[in-house]
Amino acid sequence: MKNNNTHDSRFTDKAMPVLFLGHGSPMNAIEENEFSQGWQDIRKKIPKPNAVLCISAHWETNGTQVTAMETPRTIHNFGGFPRQLYNIEYPAPGNPKLAREIKKLITKTDISLDTTWGLDHGCWVVLKHLFPQADIPVIQLSLDTGMPALFHYELARELAALRTKGVLIVGSGNMVHNLGMIAWDKMDEPTYGYDWAQRTNDLLKKLILGNNHAELINYQSLGREMALSAPTPEHFLPLLYTLALQKENETVSIFNDAVVMGSISMTSFMVGNA
Repeated sequence: MKNNNTHDSRFTDKAMPVLFLGHGSPMNAIEENEFSQGWQDIRKKIPKPNAVLCISAHWETNGTQVTAMETPRTIHNFGGFPRQLYNIEYPAPGNPKLAREIKKLITKTDISLDTTWGLDHGCWVVLKHLFPQADIPVIQLSLDTGMPALFHYELARELAALRTKGVLIVGSGNMVHNLGMIAWDKMDEPTYGYDWAQRTNDLLKKLILGNNHAELINYQSLGREMALSAPTPEHFLPLLYTLALQKENETVSIFNDAVVMGSISMTSFMVGNA
């Protein structure tokens, strides 16, 4: 569906919304389901951005890097899926100027300019539905694996100025993500979650809607079920990048709210009033 939104002067006094998208399986890139439909629906609620900055669970580095090439490659960093998925290209242009601006904007750490990575599936699987024409410049910001959650939250806050320049910031991960406990015997059920996964999903939604960022930053103190839900941090951290950009009195709208395959949450949310 064509996006008829165009850039206008609203960006000078109105911040772009911020998204956290539960991306789930790479198959969501080619399947028409409630989640891909949810991404397509959210597209209609936001202005067409000048550029997209994506923080994906699938780009972890030593130090923080931002892609700075003119033409980022489409990365198929997964295995065991149909050939059709590997044939997908998302030929969005890059934006080296924006990458350099981010390097200057962030003071919390030194940002390295990357010219080798590209767009991984945590990024293009969702953007393929948001902006199917691939006509909007896209860059990615990596996750520094050596840093705690608070570092990521504080770094994200330094990106706030981009929202008034027409940049759509997207965190792409999963609030609940435990590949080792996927319910393979429930794959024929569109939505199925273990009790502990569903309870964690509900708890996180409560904390998000209650603006309780402190507990979310300290998510590793939320107990055994949270530990099961996020045994590694990379899929949870993009959520903090989105919440860190929430301004006072901005609302959070939840969509795609479901747990699938037993231990993967597709729950997504938008911060801000588009």
